[in-house]
Amino acid sequence: MKEAKTKIKILGSNGWYSTETGNTICTLIESSLGYIVFDAGEGIKNLGQHIKTDLPIFLFLSHFHLDHTSGFHILDKFQFIQPIRIFGQPGTKEILHKFIASPYTIPPEKLKTKIIIQDLPEGESVLSPSSLSVECRYLVHKDSSFGYRLNVGGKIITYCADTGPNDNLLRLAQKADVLIAECSAKKGQPEEEWQHLTPESAAETAKKSNAKRLLLTHFDADNYPTLKDREEAEKIARKIFLDTNVCYDNMEIEI
Repeated sequence: MKEAKTKIKILGSNGWYSTETGNTICTLIESSLGYIVFDAGEGIKNLGQHIKTDLPIFLFLSHFHLDHTSGFHILDKFQFIQPIRIFGQPGTKEILHKFIASPYTIPPEKLKTKIIIQDLPEGESVLSPSSLSVECRYLVHKDSSFGYRLNVGGKIITYCADTGPNDNLLRLAQKADVLIAECSAKKGQPEEEWQHLTPESAAETAKKSNAKRLLLTHFDADNYPTLKDREEAEKIARKIFLDTNVCYDNMEIEI
């Protein structure tokens, strides 16, 4: 039997807040190892449309800013047989047990789907079930943020949201089959305090790391108010790294 291809599905592609151009950030990877979710913005509300089997659900959280975590308020919408396993940087378990709780939202013990929260150390880990191999590294942002490099069925998928250019970003992206990178800032926009990528810096990262493909997501809602603005970002990035595509909500890519 021919093995199903790994699919990347964009459930949310906005940064900061949701608009008519998209929900806040959430990316789904469908694979034979399970369902891999990156970040829990409002785009996660559509996750139930894609969970069709009892394969494991892994959710990797980059950091705790609200555009990456507001979707946790929606967890009670789901009634999955399998638990949602949530992973993040050291301190994630403590923070989420305060955040996914009364009086902010429904606490874990009252959710229809079981959730399991686990801190990951910086470095390499193998996660059960499915023996999913992941490398985590701190990135450069206003508050601490994790980037991820996963081996999914022999394909290297790197996910780096909310970061400025840095050595760990290059390390995680090295020879990746797909680099999913944020693009919050516009061309030439200084981001010294919060640290974000522009189309140029994201493309330079893909080029320097010898990645095969670059997907741009997490478009700041103020900087990119229309889809045409994203198209311009794609043109700018392609001048540096040709195999670049911008992401839109409901976009699907096979790898």
